[in-house]
Amino acid sequence: MKDELQTAVEDFLDRFRTAWDAGDAQGYAAPFAEDATYVIFPGEAMAGRDAIERNHAEVFARWRKGTKTAVKAIGVQSLGDDVCSVLTIGGVGEKAPIAYDKIQTFTLVRRGDRWLCAAFQNTAISARAKSAFG
Repeated sequence: MKDELQTAVEDFLDRFRTAWDAGDAQGYAAPFAEDATYVIFPGEAMAGRDAIERNHAEVFARWRKGTKTAVKAIGVQSLGDDVCSVLTIGGVGEKAPIAYDKIQTFTLVRRGDRWLCAAFQNTAISARAKSAFG
């Protein structure tokens, strides 16, 4: 189960990263559950895949146009057969290497044969966490 879960998490993160790198708001929102919650580092929250897509259409068109993202799982915990918590470090930038400046939590749920994100939290990484994980 652990190898299967790790593969599912890596596949999810690949879809997440690929869509961001393409500036594809629809593709970015696709791996989120229809009723997902999405909290960003300034403390703003979105509810639902449609809201995530609308927000990121603007993000990709204005503030983060042409950027790439880096995201790396640093912890995966199974919470049952169809639920897991994923702790990641991540960052956004224009040139490689992209610095890890965020720490994130994804709650993934299996729906049929797909893993979707039901809840996402993105926070600025502390200096102590950066030295531990970065």
